[in-house]
Amino acid sequence: MPESMPESEAAQTSEPFDLIAIGGGSGGLAVAERAAALGKRVAIIESGKLGGTCVNLGCVPKKVMWYAANLATAVHGAPDFGVKAELHGIDWQQLTTGRDRYIAGILDYWNGYVETLGMTRIAGTARFVDRQTVAVGDRHFSAPHIVIATGGQPIVPPVPGAELGITSDDFFALTEQPQRVCVVGGGYIGVELAGVLRALGSAVTVVALENKVLETFDPLISATVAHNMELEGIRLHLPFAVGALERRDDGLAVLAKDGTALTGFDTVLWAVGRRANTRDLNLAAAAVDVLPNGIIPTDAFQNTSTAGVYAIGDCTGRAPLTPVAIAAGRRLADRLFNNMPERRLDYENIPTVVFAHPPVGSVGMTEAAARASGSGPVTIYQTEFKPMRYALNDHGPRTAMKLVCIGSEERVVGIHMVGDGVDEMLQGFAVALKMGASKADFDNTVAIHPVSAEELVTLKEPYELDADD
Repeated sequence: MPESMPESEAAQTSEPFDLIAIGGGSGGLAVAERAAALGKRVAIIESGKLGGTCVNLGCVPKKVMWYAANLATAVHGAPDFGVKAELHGIDWQQLTTGRDRYIAGILDYWNGYVETLGMTRIAGTARFVDRQTVAVGDRHFSAPHIVIATGGQPIVPPVPGAELGITSDDFFALTEQPQRVCVVGGGYIGVELAGVLRALGSAVTVVALENKVLETFDPLISATVAHNMELEGIRLHLPFAVGALERRDDGLAVLAKDGTALTGFDTVLWAVGRRANTRDLNLAAAAVDVLPNGIIPTDAFQNTSTAGVYAIGDCTGRAPLTPVAIAAGRRLADRLFNNMPERRLDYENIPTVVFAHPPVGSVGMTEAAARASGSGPVTIYQTEFKPMRYALNDHGPRTAMKLVCIGSEERVVGIHMVGDGVDEMLQGFAVALKMGASKADFDNTVAIHPVSAEELVTLKEPYELDADD
């Protein structure tokens, strides 16, 4: 007990719970909701709005903007199909006001749901006092089970003039549409926001340290997305190591370390990654191990180095996706409170989508990973085509699909796609891959015609690389 705190006040500020979730985003809400439904006394500590990054500054507002971008693209292509439509600009204020109203509805739901389930919501920033106690301001809260679900935050590189750029968080606060944008970063966020802005009419340039966009994906995806981005009119400068930002007479300048300069931007958007939001947790007080980059290592059951302290979601550095955090949180609550001691999330074969234009869908091993696995001979089935959606358009984006198969039975271990609708079609195919389906199982499925998805069940000849590839 602090010496300056009267005994009666200390007693009031030490409040016991069965579980405390630090962070009210996807992971924290999921574990808290399941625990509360199982009759446990639960607290959620959150310094901002419930829903975390996904609801407020990520998946949800991004997807609303992506839909608007798709509509704009459709209007541009409509005359080729005889539909007399014209795009007369974007009402940015109407779009963002509607987006924010939609998010407010989600927040109203969660605020009410937390209250309905009897969870205690604590506003503020948590810091550990010991292994079973956290402080929020002057108040102390204790529980035998504490879950760290604090997510991440955008990285701004330490280069001169970095403050002249904005992050993805700032993007969702823009009151006017930027007209000349440089996106720094070729990963998920950079590709997605670059595509949205370009489809809505902004001039967009993308620079990145890597040689290609979406570098961690299968090369088919990287190459196809780059082709489609350039077809949209996005300028790619890869690789490009940003050394500084400067304000000049014609706008912002992005300076490379090799002396190259790109100029004339009104907005520079940092999309170079995110870091774990763990810096202010005082993890040392609970003897929780943390890596230099802020990531909290966990075992297969979300345990940290300290018994009774767990971590889920982006702060663990494992598959930073909303459904992953939700799934891990629910399974953790089941393990702790629902007599399911072996319950945990299987991190293998997690499907993911990048909402590019058109989108990307990927699950399982890349071709390179399959060949490096030593699990048997690898067979590739691959196709690239212009889908019927663009049959009457002179310039439509490319669709590409790849199946990665291993062994004489040709078990499907990887599915990689770019094209309209792949974001929706991947979910069902991910089930098939997770269940161990073979190429023969795919072939034995009657195709739906005419849709792009039928290509995945009608691929006949293994893809052979040319001698020069």
